[in-house]
Amino acid sequence: MRRRTRLIAILAALPLALAACNSNSNQGNGGGTQVLKVGFITKFPVDFYDIMVDAVKKYDTEHADVEVIFGQGKSGTDDEGVINTIENMIAQNVKAIAVTPTSPAVQGALDKAVKAGIKVVLVDNDIPGWSGKSSVVATDNLAGGKLAGTWLASHLPSGATIGILQGRVGNPSLDDRVKGLKETLGDKARVVGEPATDCDQTKGLNAAQDLLTANPGLTAIYGACGPPIIGALQAIKSAGKKPGDLIVIGFDASPDELNAIKSGEQTGSVAQFPAKMGSLGIETAVAAARGQTVQPNVDTGTEMVTKDNVAQFG
Repeated sequence: MRRRTRLIAILAALPLALAACNSNSNQGNGGGTQVLKVGFITKFPVDFYDIMVDAVKKYDTEHADVEVIFGQGKSGTDDEGVINTIENMIAQNVKAIAVTPTSPAVQGALDKAVKAGIKVVLVDNDIPGWSGKSSVVATDNLAGGKLAGTWLASHLPSGATIGILQGRVGNPSLDDRVKGLKETLGDKARVVGEPATDCDQTKGLNAAQDLLTANPGLTAIYGACGPPIIGALQAIKSAGKKPGDLIVIGFDASPDELNAIKSGEQTGSVAQFPAKMGSLGIETAVAAARGQTVQPNVDTGTEMVTKDNVAQFG
C-alpha cells in the first residue's frame, strides 16, 4: 500500500514539473528573463536603409534576450505599406517599435500602437507635434542643411545659380534639409527651381534634366536625399557636361555618392550615419520597452564629405 501511495504522489507531481519546464523554455538566455519582441521598420530598400537594417541585425544576433521583427515599405511615399506593417506588428504583440516614418500620415497607426502599450521610437524622421513618441533618434536635418549651405556659400562663384532637388514635400526632415541650406546660403546663389523628387532616382534624373534644359548655365545642384542626386549625375552626363562643370552636393553620402565623389563626378555630400542611427534606434526602443528613461532626442550627427576626406568614409 505504501509503494502505491508513492507512485500516485510522483504521477501527481509530474504535470507540475512539465509545466515548469515549459515555462522555462519560453524564456530567453538573458539571465532567465523573457525574450523581448520589438519591431524595426524602414521606409524602402535603398543603401541608406540597408546599412541601418544591417546594424540592427547585428544587434539582434548579439542579444539573445531580444527578438527583432523587421518590416519595410516599397518607396519613400509608401504610407500604406508602413501603416500595414505597424498594424501587423501590433498584432504580433511587440513591446516596442522603432520606425522611419514615411510621413505624418502614419501617425494614426502609431497611435494604435501606443494605445496597445507599445513604445514608439522614431528613427531618421520626426513627426513634429506628435506626443506619442518615446524618443527621436535622427540626424539634426536642419543642421545638416546649414552645413551644406555654409559650404556652398564659400565655394560658389559670384552670380551663381542653383537647382534644389527636394525630397518629399511635407516630410519634416527632408524639408529641414532645404530650409537649413537656404538659411546659410543666403544671397550667394539664385535658386532657379525646386522640384520634388520623392527621393526617387528616376524622378531626380527627370527633374535635373528639366533644370538643365531651362538653365544651360546652371552652376550647382543640391539634393535633399541621395537617390535623386545619382539621377542628377546621369542627367549631367547626358547633357554632355564633364565632371566638375557643375557643383553637385547631396545629402546621405550613400555608397553610390561616395564612389561618385571619389571619381570626381560629384562634389560632395552631407554624411549621415545610418549604422549608428539603426543601433541607437533599436537600443532606445528596447530601453523604453523595459521601462528605462530614454532621451527625447538623440542626434546621430552629420559631416561634410568631399574629395579631401572621402577616404575616411566606408
